[in-house]
Amino acid sequence: MPNNLFSNVNMKRITKSKGFSSFTAALLAIVLGLIFGFIVMIFASPANSVQGFNRVLLGGFSRLGDVFYFATPILMTGLSVGFAFKMGLFNIGASGQYTMGMFFALYVGLMWKLPSGIHWIVCIIAGMIGGMLWGFIPGVLKALRNVNEVITSIMFNYIGMYLVDMMVQGNATMYVSTKTRTAYLPASAKMPSLGVPDSNVNVSIIIAIALAILLYIVLNKTVFGYELKATGLNKFASKYAGMNDKRNTILTMVISGGLAGLGGAFAILAPSTITGSSMTYEPISVIAANGFNGIAVALLGFSNPIGIIFSALFVSHIQRGGTLASLFGYKPEIIDVVIAVIIYFSAFAMLMNATLARFIKNIRGKKQDSINKPKETVPPKDVNTLTDHVQDENNKETVYPIDNTTKDDKEA
Repeated sequence: MPNNLFSNVNMKRITKSKGFSSFTAALLAIVLGLIFGFIVMIFASPANSVQGFNRVLLGGFSRLGDVFYFATPILMTGLSVGFAFKMGLFNIGASGQYTMGMFFALYVGLMWKLPSGIHWIVCIIAGMIGGMLWGFIPGVLKALRNVNEVITSIMFNYIGMYLVDMMVQGNATMYVSTKTRTAYLPASAKMPSLGVPDSNVNVSIIIAIALAILLYIVLNKTVFGYELKATGLNKFASKYAGMNDKRNTILTMVISGGLAGLGGAFAILAPSTITGSSMTYEPISVIAANGFNGIAVALLGFSNPIGIIFSALFVSHIQRGGTLASLFGYKPEIIDVVIAVIIYFSAFAMLMNATLARFIKNIRGKKQDSINKPKETVPPKDVNTLTDHVQDENNKETVYPIDNTTKDDKEA
């Protein structure tokens, strides 16, 4: 009995926690998004809809190495956006920070001659610095001049993209004009592979997951994390309590930019499956999609670092499955539609989740009330009462008075 009571208390505590509500809300958004995607596939090609949808759901399991590889950069940009959300900031400039981090890592990899044991580590650090620099400027403008970070960061996406393209094309060592892309990185600059056949997955996925766990600890177990969340919830109240809101704003954007920069470094420093080659960058004046995918990952994970890990893996999983759906005549863009719908539903999934929980609770409450309702009892008849109940032929209850007078009383 005590064990059952203990388990019931724990289950109630878990089901009423914010994390459980976020998980069920995200799950509801995913289910609704997948259903909508299946409906779109039916309209596109009814005959192949079941096989195509099966590839979307299960295709990633046959390419787990690629799932982890492609999840790494969007995991980092998702952490970047989610970390800024905790401070009440919308870092929509993750794409520019991602591109700048990629350039810094690429520059150190191609231009610096370092020992193989530390070369790739220095490249990673350089990528982080590049992202931090690109996050620092919007952070300073927000903290000191109260310039909206959405405007500055999204403009820095374009500035970073064009600036990197210009610097790459202007460097004869980095850029191969005949191939219209950067040169191959030396082996010393590439990150160690995890040894999965026909896959680019490397140690960066382990580093990314470790950073997500570290961010969770910082946000929930440290004074600095408490100050960041308090400032995000109410800047004026936190300032009145003695917290430095300007410093926290700048630090948040710097850390956020550094995380996105690491995502760019992880993407460009990944080992290639082709011997003697490497990842390259092509300056074609296109904003990095991984930055905007990070926004989707952060929203789906409700800005929780642990939730962002799973949301990044899920998005990468259905993206890999979506590429396999092309075998049945579907365009890979169908997955972009599914992801967009999932994010759309996740925006108000908490509201739907609360409404559904309230509906189920009301049904269970009514059922429990009917079980616990006491049964009506009929009082026994009393011979001393003044009335007697008799049923007539129509099964209607009539009342007849009982004659209690004696014969002598009637004669009198």
